[in-house]
Amino acid sequence: MKTYTSFKDINNDLKRYKLERDIAWEELKLIKNEYKEDLQPLNWVSTALKLTGKYSLIALIKKWLFKR
Repeated sequence: MKTYTSFKDINNDLKRYKLERDIAWEELKLIKNEYKEDLQPLNWVSTALKLTGKYSLIALIKKWLFKR
């Protein structure tokens, strides 16, 4: 337990704790917005198209290599 010697020390700690809380709150809001963007259907479609393209290319290469 911290022992305070003056009201100035108490006020400084209270200000610091408020700033730390505000920073944590802003970080939570940022994380929330990132998740909200990640869960949008357009992002799902984009990810699905990327994966489909990648696996289609691999399938074509395999088909071409093993056909010979």
